[in-house]
Amino acid sequence: MTGWSGRLSEEADPEQSGRRGHRTRAPGPGDRAGRFRRRAGPSPDPDGPAPAPGSGASDGADADEAADPEAVARAICLRALTGAARTRKQLADLLARREVPEEAANAVLDRFSEVGLIDDAAFARAWVSSRQSGRGLARRALRAELRAKGVDGEEAEEALAEVDDEDERTAARRLVERRLPSLRRVDRVTATRRLVGMLARKGYNGGLAAGVVREVMDDTGFGTEEPDPDLVDGAE
Repeated sequence: MTGWSGRLSEEADPEQSGRRGHRTRAPGPGDRAGRFRRRAGPSPDPDGPAPAPGSGASDGADADEAADPEAVARAICLRALTGAARTRKQLADLLARREVPEEAANAVLDRFSEVGLIDDAAFARAWVSSRQSGRGLARRALRAELRAKGVDGEEAEEALAEVDDEDERTAARRLVERRLPSLRRVDRVTATRRLVGMLARKGYNGGLAAGVVREVMDDTGFGTEEPDPDLVDGAE
């Protein structure tokens, strides 16, 4: 019986194996890949210029996609929508960056809107609910965020209508109560300035911010103790 070393030597020398009457090794995936590469031509230089259309360097899938920009647009949008909602403007901007023709992009975006994969109104409602409860943002800040994402007008206003004055005041008070303990060692004027500034950055107007800060300080007795003199004039 031929040993392992004999079989290995026969595989290494197919002509010798054929002369001895043994079957040569069946071609494997690597052989097919090699033949495909030889037919397709040499691999392009990754640092060189992109191959020209019709050069034979691109595979069949790339050629099919290039011939059907709507297929490209659909694939890009589906990947972008995986795990997170997107507005129509966000997807349109993405397709433009990927150089998808505008006509094909609009056709796909229209279709996605028809079947509910794009729903700016639902996006706005979810965004407002999440950002108002989680970050304590006021309607002014929420409106600016929606506009940046391409949701404006009636769809944005309907979502923002879910937040009323009392919701804003409650959220502002919660933000101040959460921050106030870290300001116990500064004087009341400094603490007020910092807290009002924090609320302003979250979209609250000056009157509401100042009123909420004063109210929380009075309720908690803030400022009745002597502040640390080393930190009274500390930077924010």
